[in-house]
Amino acid sequence: MGDLELKREASMKYLTLLVAALLFLAACGSNHDYAPKPRGFYRIPFPKKEYQDYAAGCPYTFTYPKYANIEPDKKRDAKPCWVNMQFPQFNATLHLSYQPITSKKEFHQLVEDARTFAFKHTVKATSIDEGIIHYADKKVYGIYYTIDGNAASSAQFFLTDSTHNYIRGALYFNSEPRLDSIQPVLNFIKQDMAVMIKSFKWK
Repeated sequence: MGDLELKREASMKYLTLLVAALLFLAACGSNHDYAPKPRGFYRIPFPKKEYQDYAAGCPYTFTYPKYANIEPDKKRDAKPCWVNMQFPQFNATLHLSYQPITSKKEFHQLVEDARTFAFKHTVKATSIDEGIIHYADKKVYGIYYTIDGNAASSAQFFLTDSTHNYIRGALYFNSEPRLDSIQPVLNFIKQDMAVMIKSFKWK
């Protein structure tokens, strides 16, 4: 009786191994490719690059895209010539805050404030790079801050003539910051910011 049970047990093990081997071969013999597919995003329609001049009653002028809207900053603490450049189709805003310079001490403080505002995003940013802006013929100088990563603001800058005028710009998206999804739009708007900075003039 013991020999019969041993033979039956051996037969069951053999049958189990045979079934497992057949299933493995069937799985390997399939022609389907199960490689993971790259993540996809919604197609974003970008408007044609067209520009116009902004020359309101402020001590500065610049060129900006026709698909953007400029409106006065309506916050309670907003000062004269603070404006917001809205990109409604991209849910983004470029905040521009102007400040007259009344002393060297104030000028140095404004420059330091711009750096502080940019580097406050260090917690979320993967890197923050500084680029010098220098257009001596127009007396336009400043620093451009490129903020990489999932920071609330992806680009900031300030422009000044070093004696009388100062303006700071900060780009924000009105949604949770996710660089992987906003990167194409960010690159598109950065081109407009570059055009604006190159065309910027003091009155």
